[in-house]
Amino acid sequence: MGRWGVTMAVLAAALAACAPASDPQSAAPAPASADPPAAAPAQPRVTIGEAGGDTVQRWQAPAVDLGEEKAASVRERAARALKEDRLFEQADAAIPLYLALLQRDPQDRLAKQGLQQAQRRLLQDGHALLAQTERQGDALDRARALAIVALTLSPEDTRVREFQADVERAQRLLGFNRAGEDDLRNDRIGEEGNGAIGNFREALKLAPENSRAHQGLAAAESALIGRAEAAAAASDFQAATRWLASAAKLRDRAPSVDDARARVEAVRHARIGALHDAALRDLTTPAGLKPAGEKLAEVLRIAAPGDAVAAALRVRLELATHYGSFRPRQVFTDAMQDGGRGPQMIVVPHGAFRMGAGDNEPGASDNERPAHYVRFARGFAMSITTVTVDEFRQFVESANARPRATRRGHSIVYDERSGNFARRSGVDWQSDYNGARAAPNSPVMHVSVRDAEAYAKWLSEQTGRHYRLPTEAEFEYALRAGSQGRYPWGDAGTPPEGAGNFTGGNDVSPSGRHWNNAFVGYGDGFWGPAPVASFRANAWGLWDLGGNLSEWVGDCWHASYRRAPADGAAWFNPGCRQRVIRGGSWANSPQQTRAAWRLSQDSDTTSARIGFRLVRGI
Repeated sequence: MGRWGVTMAVLAAALAACAPASDPQSAAPAPASADPPAAAPAQPRVTIGEAGGDTVQRWQAPAVDLGEEKAASVRERAARALKEDRLFEQADAAIPLYLALLQRDPQDRLAKQGLQQAQRRLLQDGHALLAQTERQGDALDRARALAIVALTLSPEDTRVREFQADVERAQRLLGFNRAGEDDLRNDRIGEEGNGAIGNFREALKLAPENSRAHQGLAAAESALIGRAEAAAAASDFQAATRWLASAAKLRDRAPSVDDARARVEAVRHARIGALHDAALRDLTTPAGLKPAGEKLAEVLRIAAPGDAVAAALRVRLELATHYGSFRPRQVFTDAMQDGGRGPQMIVVPHGAFRMGAGDNEPGASDNERPAHYVRFARGFAMSITTVTVDEFRQFVESANARPRATRRGHSIVYDERSGNFARRSGVDWQSDYNGARAAPNSPVMHVSVRDAEAYAKWLSEQTGRHYRLPTEAEFEYALRAGSQGRYPWGDAGTPPEGAGNFTGGNDVSPSGRHWNNAFVGYGDGFWGPAPVASFRANAWGLWDLGGNLSEWVGDCWHASYRRAPADGAAWFNPGCRQRVIRGGSWANSPQQTRAAWRLSQDSDTTSARIGFRLVRGI
């Protein structure tokens, strides 16, 4: 039987008006859902019957009484209904009208064409509903209604059957996701494969790319990580290892599990370090042998067993905890895949410092407070200088990168004629502070924070080591280098000779300009950034942290340090646009050259006053 033969065969049944029959399955309780409530969509009238041993649902068209109305008038009403997407719910909808015309005249060619258009619209609307991510439950109810109508009209149409199968699969998918989310809310993670994990995996069998199921697995992973960290906090590292092993099975190459392992290990190392230090203090007292032995036994329980001598174990753990295979102040470079070498790095010693400005510090603002103590349980490596134009060029050429200023065709430069900073076309990472061509050993500028992060990612891939922007705490810690003064060099109001590239009262621009707000009596010989390492390094062997260029760090902007991390980690909110720059520049006022100074910048900002350097884990 042809397609229209099938349609006409069901015409009489579709037009038989009767009261709507309820779907027996609709009385079953729906699984818990995170979808927000909404008004229920209009449902088609259906009848329940048997076909080949299976329960089937057929649509019943609303009763249409055309009376003596002319076919052309009815077709016009049907076309208008189709245009307005009123397809089947009421008697004046497109499909009931076309069916009524065909019942009157089965050879009505225009009615057939209109019905075909309406059927195509059913499928178009249905597929759009399946693709909807908001209010999925309501969307699927509506799609299911469309499928019932489409099946009634064209039960043998392959496209309709495929759409019906898609609807059923989407309903099953939603059910698994909702059940998994309900399990998560009730702490039924199911690390052995049942519970939330089992439901989300069943969902992914139906739709391997389903984002909701992937997010569910990520949430289950986070819950397992939370259990691991709680166990670590209670010094039960065996349990923490088990939870992390379960979490590691959920997703391939999940960095969150690796990060959690690092945090758990940090807790372990911190506990070991505290016990060792206490044991050594005990040994300095006359009656300290027994308590020191008890502390050593606890260390051996937490750490790998087998070390019999407390002092030797302490030394080995001290080095491994704080520096791994490195030593403080060690300078090194990493080999890259292309045969070159990465930037020179230096190992910054672990320790603690007071971050931010004191309550009475002149020139300080509220966003630099409250001052708070930050402790680094482990040392880290920082690039000795800011990244240079030549180093950044390796990244651009190797990765075929197009940094932000290159893409948009302009950046902010210093205009010698006006003495102001202004936007200029044709300026990018290859340019100097005034838009001219920069020297290879100049610090790279005119780069956004995303450009800097892209460079760090590329360097990580090249070296097999993890490079990133410094955290704000790491930057200030390295800038102060063990001091606690107002400026990087201390509290003196004028920098020591050769301390760095700052706004000096003795500096002169090419056209004879002087700074209006500068360090009186200081001159460094540069108007604009100097080549890297042109001045003295600080006490920890790092150049230009307090001057030359301000630098991007990895944190998002927060208006104060309230609730700031105490371990030196980046204070980052995914998706934030306002980022932080630290350290004075060649064109910053003395107030902005203070060690605690910080500034918010949009992540797309590029400027002749901002560069960056990197940190690498050790």
